[in-house]
Amino acid sequence: MKKALLFFVLILSLTQTFVRSQTSETKNTKPGLEIPFVTKTLPNGLEIIVLLDNSVPLITVEAVVRNGSFTEPPELNGLSHLYEHMFFNTNRAIELFRCNLFSEYRRTDLYANYGCDSVMKYKKELGDVSYLKTADEIGFLRNGSTHEEHVNYYFHTTSEHLPIAMRLMRDSLLYPSFDEEELKKEIQVVLGELDRQMSEPSYHLERTMMNKLFYKYPSRKNPAGTRETVASATIEKMRLIQSRYYVPNNSALVVTGDVRPEEVFKLAEELFGNWKRGEDPFKKYPMVEHPPLEKSEGVILIQDVENVIIQFGWQGPSIGKDDASTYAADVFSFIVEQPESRLQKALVDSGLASNVSVHYYTQRNVGPIRITMITSPEKAREAIKKLREEIASFASQDYFTDEELESAKALLEAENLYRREKLTDYTHELSFWWSSTGIEYYRNYYKNLRAVSRQDVKRYISTYIQNKPFIAIAMLSAENQQKLKLTEADLIGNLK
Repeated sequence: MKKALLFFVLILSLTQTFVRSQTSETKNTKPGLEIPFVTKTLPNGLEIIVLLDNSVPLITVEAVVRNGSFTEPPELNGLSHLYEHMFFNTNRAIELFRCNLFSEYRRTDLYANYGCDSVMKYKKELGDVSYLKTADEIGFLRNGSTHEEHVNYYFHTTSEHLPIAMRLMRDSLLYPSFDEEELKKEIQVVLGELDRQMSEPSYHLERTMMNKLFYKYPSRKNPAGTRETVASATIEKMRLIQSRYYVPNNSALVVTGDVRPEEVFKLAEELFGNWKRGEDPFKKYPMVEHPPLEKSEGVILIQDVENVIIQFGWQGPSIGKDDASTYAADVFSFIVEQPESRLQKALVDSGLASNVSVHYYTQRNVGPIRITMITSPEKAREAIKKLREEIASFASQDYFTDEELESAKALLEAENLYRREKLTDYTHELSFWWSSTGIEYYRNYYKNLRAVSRQDVKRYISTYIQNKPFIAIAMLSAENQQKLKLTEADLIGNLK
């Protein structure tokens, strides 16, 4: 209740500010919400981002790497994800700690079996690894995730354990062992995840849309990867990913919570300062250029679902090529998702659909725009036709009001403040923005959001949506398709 009440108060406060501003000459001049993080870049290129919150004695230490499916040709697709699964397994520090114990307890048999003579060469570089005993006693929440344009790893613990969390991150990040038996186990874990995903209708909708939108390089939009590639993974391929992308000038350390920035910066310099700078991977292995769609295409996707799910998709703006449209996309999506918007009234209030969502996914390498509608078999044809009519009207002068435009900006800021209530999750958000946009984009995000005009929104719509080729998918059961007999023309109209 506390979070819900806070969100309501924030919305009320910000929207009241907006209403008062409508009658003044200072409309749109507010600077926008500031996100009070501080940063420092080490000489080797590693960027340190710290967001302070002393309200509770908790911290999150997160490493983020510009890796993921956008770096993967078909033969590597899914290996960034597999690497993520290997991250918290045995590393050189754990090996050294184990060998120290063998030596301490005079277990010469185990010392020899584990090849401890070769492990001991890391002692000077790694230093005292007895902290691992303390780490086991303390306990840490740890996890990671793989996306299109970043891979992140984090430890979550109490604030007094910051040095140990930083050390754990350093040893996992810089000194992986890539044990053969552990790799075999993780391959099976990832294959199990893929099998579970493929049993979900939503997976098939996502993959069909991405494969059609990004038809020339579909692997670049598939973070989970393929069974074939994952099953054939080797230690050599893991080290290939490490050498290309796990370098300090392609990574960042995000620390949030009850910390002192100067302490974080000092620890980062001590622990990561000797991490050797690498080649810029995106100069040697540049991002692919996704070709635009040549024509609209309709797809009938048969899955075991009760309703009819309709999804329209377009190739949207890219960070670094059209930043202005990325802000406009976020504002417009928020406007038309509000219950009182014209889109929601035309489809949801009318009873044609139970839900309509509009989403732009911010990406450096072409962000997709998707409109997803859930309707019933009885109303599917009429709902599809009405949705196309609404899309054709998006750029009209009266599609949204000035009040809706300004309110959307205020509400987006309120939503950000609400998300910041749970700093662990917000840490992941900072990692996402650092990787896909650069941290300065996000630092100025709300200032630029405040500056979005009606003309900016119109340019975004006309550049990426209106009269542009798109993919339209209808996902429904075989039984409903037998009754409806939906066709490509039903989905895309007379467009060619």
